Formats: sequence, C-alpha cells, structure tokens
Amino acid sequence: MFRVALTALCAAAFVADLASAQDAPSAGVLKTEFLYEKAPFPECHASTIAETKAGLVAAWFGGTGERNPDVGIWVSRHDGKAWSVPVEVVNGVESPRKRYPCWNPVLFQMPDGPLLLFYKVGPSPSTWWGMLTRSDDAGQTWSPPERLPEGIAGPIKNKPILLAGGKLLCPSSTEDDGWRIHMELTPDAGQTWTRTPALCDGRSQQAIQPTVFVHGEKLQALCRNRDRSKIWETWSEDGGQTWSKLALVDLPHPGSGIDGVTLADGRHLLVYNHTKFGRSPLNVAVSDDGKTWQAALVLEDNRGEYSYPAVIQTADGQVHITYTWKRQKVKHVVLDPAKLTLKPIVDGKWPD
Repeated sequence: MFRVALTALCAAAFVADLASAQDAPSAGVLKTEFLYEKAPFPECHASTIAETKAGLVAAWFGGTGERNPDVGIWVSRHDGKAWSVPVEVVNGVESPRKRYPCWNPVLFQMPDGPLLLFYKVGPSPSTWWGMLTRSDDAGQTWSPPERLPEGIAGPIKNKPILLAGGKLLCPSSTEDDGWRIHMELTPDAGQTWTRTPALCDGRSQQAIQPTVFVHGEKLQALCRNRDRSKIWETWSEDGGQTWSKLALVDLPHPGSGIDGVTLADGRHLLVYNHTKFGRSPLNVAVSDDGKTWQAALVLEDNRGEYSYPAVIQTADGQVHITYTWKRQKVKHVVLDPAKLTLKPIVDGKWPD
C-alpha cells in the first residue's frame, strides 16, 4: 500500500512539475493576451500595430472570411490598461449594391503628424488598389478614405521606414504578373509618390511583402518567397532607390508573411514561421548583422495557424508583436529584447 501511494505521489509531483514548466513564461516574455475575446466577425487576419502619444493602436481585417465582400478594417486602441472594443473604421462599400473586401491594413505614426492607415480594397490581391485614411487623435476618428495614385499600393503588409529627411519608404509588392516586390517612397506622408521598378521578375524569383531593416547607411529587406523554400533578401546602399538581386537567407520558409524591426541597440528582430510547411510554429529570431540569425523564442508551436506577424519597438524599449491566432483572434505578445535567450541556428535548424 505504501509503495503504491508513494508511486502515485511521485507521478502527481511529476505532472505538477511538468504543468509548471509548461506554464512558466519564456525568457523575455512580459505579457501575452488577445486583443479581444468576442467580436462581431468570425474571422480575422493581417494585423498591424503602431505606437501613438496616447498609446498603442492595432488594426486588422475581419469578416466572414478572407476575400468575402463583408471584410472590413477593424481598429482597437490601448489606453494603458486595456484594449478597446474593436470598431470597423473603413470598408469596401462603393454603393448599396457594390462592396469589395478589404485587405492588409498597415499603421504608421508620423512624428508630430497623423496616424496613417494604409489598406487595400478589391476582389483579390491581383486586382486590389491602395487606400489611405488618417487620424489626428490616435485612432479615435478617421479622415475620409482616399484612393492612392494608379500604380501605388502603399506598404503592402509591413510598416514603412522613416528615412533621414522625412521620406517614408514603403515596402510593397504586386501579384498581377507573378510575385514581384518594389519600393514606394513619399516625402509628404502620402500626398505625392514615386516607386522603384520591380526588384524581381516574378518568374525565376518570386517575392512579396518585404520587411525592411536599417544597417547604418544600408537597408536590408527580407521577403516572403512563393517557392516556400527560404526567405529572400535584398540590400540597398542609396536610401532605397536601387536594390541588389534577391538572394536566399538560410532560414526555412513556408510562403507565409513575415515582419521584423531594427532594435534601438542595433540588432535586428524577425518574426516568422520557422518551417517549410504550414503556419506553425511561429518564431522570433535575432541577428547582429542581418545575415546570421539566432533562435530567440517560439511564440506558438501547437497545431493550427499562427501567422502574419507585425512587430514594433516602442519608446520604452519593449517589443510588441501581434499575429493571427487560428484566424479567430489577434494575439499580442510583449517582449523585453534584452532578456531573450539566444541560441545558434545551424544549417537552418531550430535548436532544441
């Protein structure tokens, strides 16, 4: 009897220790939460996040399902205590009988200027067009939406980079003739625009949705790869006017969205699915030079879809990540990048 009781006690202790280990936060993780628990839409995707003087603002597209006409752009604001109830701020209604789906919102707070909300409207990524609305009160109210000029889509998924002199570099791409990336630049917060030629031919190299890192005077863009093999990269030495030929980075890639940010300490942080198939796990990697990446954190590794991350670093040094959680919710994770535990990624394999 004593031996049976002792065995049961040891087993219970083992289970308790295992549960405790599973529940223990990973190094560097300060908070995990959902932006909402209930919403008037069943599906969501493609979140974006920005810091304003009044707090964080997040946006995403939501509706009955991606590509459906009822999909609009929803916004939630954080007042320092909690996220507000999601509100649809723009949609694709053109008339009582015509409505198009909305896609891929991108928020960017201009210094001493408006909060910009770029998004796309149209039946599909091959036929959509760029839209822009502005907020002067940290996302509470928005200006009438305006259509961007022909050939300008705005930042296609990931946030712009503010260059020296105030010019906004918007990483963009098209899908009407294969997957092709390009860059769009605006010196006046979206009033006037120029764009580069396509940086790949859409056939031998197919890439979309760049995310841009800053390396002193150089810029680096990592891109989503249609071949689902590895992530593409390209470099610029002239402020984003011209870019190098695409080359592969030794990180696996399932053809899903990525995002990254150059940290205040000069390092670079990337959020992506470290796999060749599916959209789980969702991972965080860190690099000193944009070439050699180290494993930092696994955000999700259960079955399901965890995808389309957005990431920023706020003025207090914290890193904020939002991403699609099973197409049902938007999840928000807060990191202290100084406390991340880094391990080498060797031959593209995530360490145990």
